[in-house]
Amino acid sequence: MLRKHGVVGKFVEFYGEGMSELSLADRATITNMSPEYGATMGFFPVDHVTLQYLKLTSRSDETVYLIESYLRANKMFVDYSEPQIERVYSSCLALNLEDVEPCISGPKRPYDRVTLREMKADWHACLDNRVGFKGFAILKESQGKVAEFSFRGTLAQLRHGDVVIAAITSCTNTSNPSVMLGAALVAKKACELELEVKPWIKTSLAPGSGVVTKYLEKSGLHKYLNQLGFHIVGYGCTTYTGNSGDIDEAVASGITENDIVAAAVLSGNRNFEGRVHPLTRANYLASPPLVVAYAFAGTVVIDFETEPIGVTYQAITDGNPMWNQLSVPSGNLYAWDSKSTYIHDPPYFKSMTMSQPGPHGVKDAYWLLNFGDSITTDHISPAGSIHKDSPAARYLMERGVDRRDFNSYGNCRDSTEEKLFVFDAAMRYKSKGHDTIILAGAEYGSGSSRDWAAKGPKLLSVKAAGEDVETLGLTGHERHSIDLPSNVSEIRLGQDVTVATDNGKSFTCTLRFDTEVELAYFDHGGILQYVIRNLIHTNH
Repeated sequence: MLRKHGVVGKFVEFYGEGMSELSLADRATITNMSPEYGATMGFFPVDHVTLQYLKLTSRSDETVYLIESYLRANKMFVDYSEPQIERVYSSCLALNLEDVEPCISGPKRPYDRVTLREMKADWHACLDNRVGFKGFAILKESQGKVAEFSFRGTLAQLRHGDVVIAAITSCTNTSNPSVMLGAALVAKKACELELEVKPWIKTSLAPGSGVVTKYLEKSGLHKYLNQLGFHIVGYGCTTYTGNSGDIDEAVASGITENDIVAAAVLSGNRNFEGRVHPLTRANYLASPPLVVAYAFAGTVVIDFETEPIGVTYQAITDGNPMWNQLSVPSGNLYAWDSKSTYIHDPPYFKSMTMSQPGPHGVKDAYWLLNFGDSITTDHISPAGSIHKDSPAARYLMERGVDRRDFNSYGNCRDSTEEKLFVFDAAMRYKSKGHDTIILAGAEYGSGSSRDWAAKGPKLLSVKAAGEDVETLGLTGHERHSIDLPSNVSEIRLGQDVTVATDNGKSFTCTLRFDTEVELAYFDHGGILQYVIRNLIHTNH
């Protein structure tokens, strides 16, 4: 609803009589999702639920009374027993909580919502549709394919839509007690009914914090998640950013050799292609209780309202002692390892001086890339695991890294020498002293990990990014120039600039500096340079 309405750059306030029925944990979950619906922030006004939370977290009665009195005096406290003050908003949307129904999102984008009752039909439509955000283009005669493989000496089968990864992974909702305890209660009931998870489904649990682990243990519910293979693997994004590790080789072979559209179900926020795992073409976002339910079902092709769940398996994984065996160098400064494929001395500061470089325009820039819509940060700077046949894998193997130690793109981002196809083209332009630009469609650069979506292209000598090629009538063969004042004080927020091309065509674009601090970043050559210069000035 919010994404469709368009709330980029907005402050979203949730209000109304239904708000009184939402717990503080639910409110925190909704507001923490603001990057997902595109807002600058989301918030709830203070009411009795907020005061109850303050008391629950050991604030004194005197402090709580002072807060309530101050907010009431300034008409910032919401009391549902009193007539409500009329508020003025730039726009309003209405949602009846009675209309909310269980749903998941996928198979390739977080905003492609599917209700559970429509999931089975939606899946069959995805198999039919041409390849795209909602399509896999599987021929009708192949949609019922059954792939047989041997799993630890036992004959096993895979079909389109079968779940191979089920992860309650640390994200927005894995600190919410209602859904975390709900997942544990689903596991408890399943254990009582002697249900099991298929042995080839990779299950994991990454709570939002240690507090979650404590209340799962104190409630006595933690053991049921353990019994079903949902062991705690850490406190972090894990599967959400492709850090689930490899699935079993027999399962991987069954998928690749039979072109099976395998599925992953996780409680994360994003499911863009390749982010979760290279072999799971269908990735669905679900609440923690639904993650457990789909693990039992073993497939996403199910109608939970009419069909039963039935699966087999319990697995136990051992902890990894490697962390405790790491040798740590001494000294106050980090000892850079030139052979490391993880962390390199960042190149941003090599030519940096104490004087900021000032604004710079663009001179005769070539097109480096031309994209369509929905090119997110997960496409620009991937976070998923590194596939064995990718250019990044070849780069690592050339440096003696075993395949099992590849890890993920997200963990290797600081290795700025990984050679990709775009890298080669960019370096060719850069070696000849040419600027480059990127042209894209709507939603370019949306998503998470936004820093590397900017830092990566900068290292490739990209000077500007904009949209929209078709509207501007560009072909990709032009060279572009943008003149800017040499003094940052002469640049205005949101001003229009003229883009000139070498074929005589010119057009006007909006310069996307929205705040004064962004102009300061630009004047310094980047946020990191701005921070370092200010730190040095502060300390001296």
